[in-house]
Amino acid sequence: IESIQTQGVLSPLIVRPIENTDEYELISGHRRLHAAQKAGITEVSALIYALDRDAAVIAVVDSNLHREHILPSEKAFAYKLKMEALSHQGTSRQLGEKWSVSQISESANESERQIHRYIRLTYLIPEFLEKMDQGEIALSVGVELSFLDESIQREVLEQCAINDCTPSYSQAWRMHKAEREGTLTT
Repeated sequence: IESIQTQGVLSPLIVRPIENTDEYELISGHRRLHAAQKAGITEVSALIYALDRDAAVIAVVDSNLHREHILPSEKAFAYKLKMEALSHQGTSRQLGEKWSVSQISESANESERQIHRYIRLTYLIPEFLEKMDQGEIALSVGVELSFLDESIQREVLEQCAINDCTPSYSQAWRMHKAEREGTLTT
């Protein structure tokens, strides 16, 4: 805010026209706009790009993924959003999804396996996502826990609270395996 008060907004925002209206949707520059508003600035520079909804989602995700500090949960939902937007461009859901994960992998400089692991995290209950964001559980543990249905995740979370602990990778993997085999019990 202080920087914007003294120097103004140095980089223009990126907006897109909303179909069938005279309004614009902000694509990139959310934090700059918020800081400018707090600084009392009512006008800022913006570049206008005619993007469809999917292209806009991809642009938003890409701009957020380039932030210096991004939480695992933010990355997970960003990759999922981008995959869904890119999948709309494929000829079938399966082909579109495979193609889009490959594209995300290339642009994010991460393996396709890692992209799939992040997207898998979107199946975690919010409490486990928060533990992951706070560094209390590792990505690999979160991925294994994400295969458990919500009620079982809640039971595991309750046991974590009662016993003041978090599952190890080995424990999470064994729970996932037991659930797959139908042998997981309370």
